Amino acid sequence: MIKGIVAKWERYSKKWSGGKGMYYRKNLILVLAVSSIPGFIVGALVYWMAGGRLESELLSMHNRQIEQRAANIDEQLGNMELMLAHWAFDPKFDYTMKNLDVAQKYERSWDITKTLLVMQGSSTMVKRVELYLSGEQPLLFNPEYGTVDNSQVSVQYDKLLRSEQSTYWTQWAFDPDRPGEKDLTLVHLIPGGSLKPFGTLLLRMDPEKVAVMLRTMTPYDSGETFMLQPSGDLFISAGDSADDSPFVAALKEAIQERGTGGGSSFLFDWGNTTYAVTSGSFSRIAGEWTYVSASPITSITAPVVFISRLIFLVSSCALLLAALLSWLASRRIYSPVGRLLQTLLPEHAAAAGKEDEFKLIERQWNTLHGQSHALQYTLDEQLPHVKESFLNQLFQGYLYGYSEQDLQNRMKRFKWEVEDCHFMVLYIQLTGISSLEGKFRGGDESLVSFAAVNIIAELSAAHFNQADVVNFHDLTAGLLLIEPGACPAQPEVQGFSEELTGLINRMLNMRVTVAFSAPVESISAIPPAFEAAKQAASYRQFGGENQIINMDRPAGQGQAAPDTQYSFMLERALIQALRTGEAEEAYRLLEEFLGALCADGAKVIDVQQGMLHLLGSIQHTIMDSGIHPNQLFQGVNLYAALSQIHEPKLILAWFREKVVAPFLKELCERSDAGIKRTVEQAMLYIQEHYMDNISLDSCADYTGTNPFLLSKSFKRVTGKNFIDYLTELRLGKAKELLRDTGLRINDVADQVGYQHSYFNRIFKKQEGITPSRYRELSHHE
Repeated sequence: MIKGIVAKWERYSKKWSGGKGMYYRKNLILVLAVSSIPGFIVGALVYWMAGGRLESELLSMHNRQIEQRAANIDEQLGNMELMLAHWAFDPKFDYTMKNLDVAQKYERSWDITKTLLVMQGSSTMVKRVELYLSGEQPLLFNPEYGTVDNSQVSVQYDKLLRSEQSTYWTQWAFDPDRPGEKDLTLVHLIPGGSLKPFGTLLLRMDPEKVAVMLRTMTPYDSGETFMLQPSGDLFISAGDSADDSPFVAALKEAIQERGTGGGSSFLFDWGNTTYAVTSGSFSRIAGEWTYVSASPITSITAPVVFISRLIFLVSSCALLLAALLSWLASRRIYSPVGRLLQTLLPEHAAAAGKEDEFKLIERQWNTLHGQSHALQYTLDEQLPHVKESFLNQLFQGYLYGYSEQDLQNRMKRFKWEVEDCHFMVLYIQLTGISSLEGKFRGGDESLVSFAAVNIIAELSAAHFNQADVVNFHDLTAGLLLIEPGACPAQPEVQGFSEELTGLINRMLNMRVTVAFSAPVESISAIPPAFEAAKQAASYRQFGGENQIINMDRPAGQGQAAPDTQYSFMLERALIQALRTGEAEEAYRLLEEFLGALCADGAKVIDVQQGMLHLLGSIQHTIMDSGIHPNQLFQGVNLYAALSQIHEPKLILAWFREKVVAPFLKELCERSDAGIKRTVEQAMLYIQEHYMDNISLDSCADYTGTNPFLLSKSFKRVTGKNFIDYLTELRLGKAKELLRDTGLRINDVADQVGYQHSYFNRIFKKQEGITPSRYRELSHHE
């Protein structure tokens, strides 16, 4: 047999060798044998390792993966149980909620609704948080409160109260008309720890997100994953399988046969498919949950099978390649010119015998040389734009994932010299576009930025060897200076900044703020330096001219910064004008308020913080008036928009157009003349009878309305509730009598409608001193 194989090799080698001698044929056989035998040995070893240990390691890794993800799910469910228990024992869910009158205690009802919204937002898996209160008239907060008029719905919720456990998980159908639609629900009876609960707190889970959570327990798209209670009260499947489906039933039976203590992992055959099954348990409230994950074994072993087949294929290809290389080496007819021709002109290789090969190569070389020049020209044209884009990403910190060496290599490819260099970042901001008369106007920011960037680029090129500018198109720009060896001289940068500000003043009639960082030695330190320079520019003074800020020597160092002129008096007057709908007065006070903020060399950041505070106060006033800010401003982030404006006139115009005008328009549309007249009648009645024993009910009888509507209307129109207004009026009259008359304290209390003891307490609570002390101080003044 061996002689036959050798004879065949000799016949084939003789055919390939073109009639060469015996020595050549033996060497050819030896080369083939030497090149093929090591490949088969390596292939067999790798196949043994892949087919044996790799498969077991993959199965073990699969089981560990399931256990880790199950632990994560267990932790999420535990956090939900702790959160619900915390809220169930909160004092706001005590016995005072029994027979709660939501109409009379609407403020507490609103507080409960906000609490439920906070609980609902604490986990993405929660679909809805509900509070059910049983009684003669059941109440349901979900999270808005309402009565339960459907007896079948109340019966469904009352069943949850009859549990012997104060906290438990269940699958419950809350809609009587859809008994098949059940939600995974965490129930906690309230009050927490009570023997006679009268309500329940419910966390209703989102079925889709619960299914997604279960699907994380298997790394594959196929198979089955579910959780169940041994009692059968709860069954959740990631694939919407039923509890009595044949596959699920077979899995449950197989797990019961092996026992549930500590979980198990095994192979399970079903429907001509082998599954890798991993099961375990969760220690949940009131019982144990069992989780089961079944994945087709082919999903695990497929990589092993693929690697095994790939090994055989590579070994076969290696054998064929060895035979081909041996044959090529044996013939010794390979030509360097032919290789070059095949590389440069594979389509002309067949025509090489008709035309001189070197002429073909020369012609192809000239063509490639011309294409190279064209590509180089295109690269030179596009390189400035690519460099600016790279610098923009570098300044903004988008290249944080690159190492220092990677950043150096990229900058070298862009023709920067960065070896042993120092870097300095300048942040340049233009202001005053709102004060220009006709030269530029709103919307021309990009045009002004483009002109300024051209000026910066030309001037920096004349002062520094390497300087590159980035246009941010919002009247700001960034400049990167690169100097070899020693760091850039700060006096030179200072002189450049002064020359730049003067040039932009003359050519564009704009004021300039330049903030330059301290020199840094690494490219990765450029983004923090740029951010620091950008922040430093926000400390420029309003009303000033050109400002140059050196990060090593901040402007105004050693001097106390002026106090921010935040006028609470103007703020209160502005808020009152907005509440009463006085547009012209509100606009005047707004302008006066901004002028007070900008006075005495105030800094940009101080003015912006003051206006942000005013914006918060106005939004609070809008909410007090019954208007939701998100609906009024159509979801616009007013704080972010205000933070981007750096000039007083633009801030004033923005406040007028975007904040005050929409609110006044909405307030005007919603105002009711009848309500205003009713409140005015009530105010006149209080001013005439404040010395009597008047109340909200008596005032409502006088105006012909109900107390609830009067209280709400009084708060809406005046901004104060009834009691606060009455108390303020009485104490104001009492202070007049204490200052201007010699009446005794008892007589003063009687004349303003108070008993003596209560008068002393309320006066000290509101004014901080007793009536007697107030009289002494007023006489001294």
